[in-house]
Formats: sequence, structure tokens, C-alpha cells
Amino acid sequence: MSVFCGDGARVLVAEDNLVNQKIARKILERFGCTVVCAGDGEEALSLWESESFDIILMDVQMPRVDGLEATRQLRKLEALRGTRTPVIALTANVMAEDIAKCRQAGMDGHLPKPFLVEDVQSTIDFWTVRRAA
Repeated sequence: MSVFCGDGARVLVAEDNLVNQKIARKILERFGCTVVCAGDGEEALSLWESESFDIILMDVQMPRVDGLEATRQLRKLEALRGTRTPVIALTANVMAEDIAKCRQAGMDGHLPKPFLVEDVQSTIDFWTVRRAA
């Protein structure tokens, strides 16, 4: 069965900016997603280890553990478990070299900030349907 936002996809939003967290939460909840927020990569990893998520929206620049390092650590843990959760970068840096760094860290895609509602919905729908297939 395909999972669309309206079907209750579980989304982890790793974002240190509280305003961005609130915006992402409001957009995602409007589509029917269940949203859990983390303030940095360390907290995101801890939440991922204790809960199940369909997708992670990961800010690239955060304190303590940034999104790139958190994704690298996540991919190592997943390799041991044999799992894979889509990780989408949230970043204002959309130059080719910035996107390449995200891919090298193991991120599956990116959403430019400030994000548009349509882009968020299409990204969530694409990756949750793909994961369910």
C-alpha cells in the first residue's frame, strides 16, 4: 500500500531554527503527516534510534552535530541494521557543490529554503511512495 502524507507519514524534521520547525510542522500536518522535530543532528539520531520514520528532513547547518555528519552516522547505523530511511536536505545553499556534499553524505535529495508548500508535498509523496514500493 502506498503511503502519502494524507495517510499519516511519519516525518522527522531536524532543524535548529524554531521558526522553520513551526513552518515545516504546519505544512506537513496540513497534509496529514505526523511530525517529530529535533533541534540538531544528535537529537535527530537519538529520535531515529527510538522511533520509526518514513522520511527525515535534515537541515544541513545545525549546532553540535550538523545535518551532513548526522546523515553519515545514520547511514552507518542503517548499514548494520539493513534499513534505509530517505533523508532530504533542508538548505538555503543550492549550488551544485553544496548539493554534491549532501549526496556524498548520503542524503537522497534536497529542499531549498525557504521551502514552498508544493515542493514539500511532492518531496514527501515521492519518497514515501518510493519507500513503500
